[in-house]
Amino acid sequence: MKKYALLLAITGLIAACGGGESKSGSEAPAADAATAAPAAPAAGDLSSNPDYVKGLELIGKSDCLTCHKVKEKLIGPAYQDVANKYENNDENIKLLAGKIIQGGKGVWGEVPMTPHPQISEEDAKQMVKYVLLLKK
Repeated sequence: MKKYALLLAITGLIAACGGGESKSGSEAPAADAATAAPAAPAAGDLSSNPDYVKGLELIGKSDCLTCHKVKEKLIGPAYQDVANKYENNDENIKLLAGKIIQGGKGVWGEVPMTPHPQISEEDAKQMVKYVLLLKK
């Protein structure tokens, strides 16, 4: 009888902790990335733009979404706010890619942006190209 009670308790515990909750938790970053897709309706459908696709992929694989969202400020500025502040040109792409790699402070407030030295300059530039495409 004790075996059945123990088995029932373990089954209940597994069901309570269940795989369903961990699934939705693991889908959260994908949902954030998916919500990024319709972020720039003024620019039209960007899903076929290679800069948009590659940049979105790189951001999804990094820790960027920990501090940034597409449309609203989180810890750091919203991507759309960055896009609205900087003109999409080679000089700004290089500048912002450098901030991704080296970090920064002061432009958007006192909270510093963590440096990401593991990101290559090419990948950082691709991420910036994606962000700048989100201009309203």
